[in-house]
Amino acid sequence: MSLRNLITGDELLLAPGIYDALSGLIATQSGAKAVYLSGASLAYTRFGTSDIGLVSVSEVNDTIAAITDRIDTPIIVDGDTGFGNALNVQRTVRSFERSGADAIQLEDQSFPKKCGHLDGKKLISTNEMVGKIHAALDARANEETLIIARTDARAVEGFSEAIDRAGAYKDAGADVLFIEAPQSLDEMQKICAEFADQIPLLANMVEGGKTPSLCANDLAALGYKIAIFPGGAVRAISYHMESYYIGLLENGSNDSFLNKMHNFDNLNKLIGTKELIKHGAKYENKGND
Repeated sequence: MSLRNLITGDELLLAPGIYDALSGLIATQSGAKAVYLSGASLAYTRFGTSDIGLVSVSEVNDTIAAITDRIDTPIIVDGDTGFGNALNVQRTVRSFERSGADAIQLEDQSFPKKCGHLDGKKLISTNEMVGKIHAALDARANEETLIIARTDARAVEGFSEAIDRAGAYKDAGADVLFIEAPQSLDEMQKICAEFADQIPLLANMVEGGKTPSLCANDLAALGYKIAIFPGGAVRAISYHMESYYIGLLENGSNDSFLNKMHNFDNLNKLIGTKELIKHGAKYENKGND
């Protein structure tokens, strides 16, 4: 089912955050109907850096291609600022769409951008962002590719300004609105009261961030259509990885961690090694057919 169809139904779409093909595969095998390629998680895992605009468009694009080569699950891609002006946005959209992105999220921060739950962000003008949205819509080859417009104005200009910017982005033709980092349940209710009947809304759940942490059912009741949990997997993995390395270095073995990790056979089962080898064997004697 297309991503557009998934968000036009009655249920809220929960898209877990991923950062590579393995995390995408595990999320899919766990039942995810869509996944979210988090720019922050990509910065954390690939480069060990913060989400402060250091990841390039080509690095994100390569990651999309690796993920979509492994899974067919619809993928929402964090496109940051579009990596430049309106022309850069168009190149980003064309590249990401060719690599398999089903939705591309663009935000109204200026460069260098920051995680939506960090302080000290700066914004481009509303007019410039409206132009970027039009550029993105013109660049996509398939109308099934969704353009998600995100505003970070809540933290910079205030809540009312965030609502005004979101309205302008909706009028520009965005397929989904993402008002980043509302700071209370009341603000989330006002966002949904303003827009939920007009356009699908995306909620971002960041553990320890500025927005109240709500479950999918609560978000659906408010009126949101998509919920992303972009960095949860990395926070979980980094927590366990820290314990793993400390235990290994202290104990000299993994014996104390065996009940919290896949063994060799289980990991190969998870990633389908037997099936892959069997598939490759079909081609070994084709020249003798």
